[in-house]
Amino acid sequence: MPRKLRIAVRGAAIAAATGALYALYLLGLVPTGAIPRARRAWRSAILRAWGRLVCAAAGVRLDRVGRAPAPPCMVVSNHLGYLDIPVLASQLGPVFVANSEIARWPVWGTLSRSMGTLFVDRGRKRDIPRVNTRIERALRRGERIVLFPEGGTAGGERVGPFRPALLAPAADGGHPVHFASLSYATGPADPPAALAICWWGGVPFARHALGLLALERIEARLCFGERAITERDRKRLADALWRAVSQQFVPMSRASALAREEGAEPCAP
Repeated sequence: MPRKLRIAVRGAAIAAATGALYALYLLGLVPTGAIPRARRAWRSAILRAWGRLVCAAAGVRLDRVGRAPAPPCMVVSNHLGYLDIPVLASQLGPVFVANSEIARWPVWGTLSRSMGTLFVDRGRKRDIPRVNTRIERALRRGERIVLFPEGGTAGGERVGPFRPALLAPAADGGHPVHFASLSYATGPADPPAALAICWWGGVPFARHALGLLALERIEARLCFGERAITERDRKRLADALWRAVSQQFVPMSRASALAREEGAEPCAP
């Protein structure tokens, strides 16, 4: 398929899936709106369906290792780019914690708020207690919370340090925290995943997204840890989670090599 046609077809499919599922979500609020648990379950189901449809439309083949943790729970992961959102949504249907600038994005900001995303202004320390309170309430309600403790994205060769501030609700409440790692690979004729899938270095979103939609092949590897981690000190918790994610994380260069080997183990031991 020619590059421009591939971009157009995939972009239209993602837009159609997003619009249709959002309309379905709004319709489902009529019978579930008065029952908080049913409303949360409906929202989670829509998010999982959206993630799977977006991944399929974008040509993502997902290789999942391990079992998705049951709610209520907090899940932390390394962060490589916006493709992480539909990949994790497809398996968890969670409440995401995201940077506040996303709330101002056209369309996407409105959709994210509707799906319960918790926005945090990491540049304002006074905003952290507000978000932590909302995280704690969400855990009490039985939600899955997904947090990217790196606080940003990078080129996919290592896991950046984990910031402890938003792990305070888990540490203070003694909640176990699950972890996952994400890696991507592209096809032999495509640009490397570190450039085409990782969104970093100030590349404009629109230009990057068009390049991603043009890829012939995307291999996504999502690895859930076998155990949860509990620590009463948020800094020790952040360090333990960073070590666990780093241990099983597959750098982008190695992920590309593994993708070319049939039957290769998709995650580091």
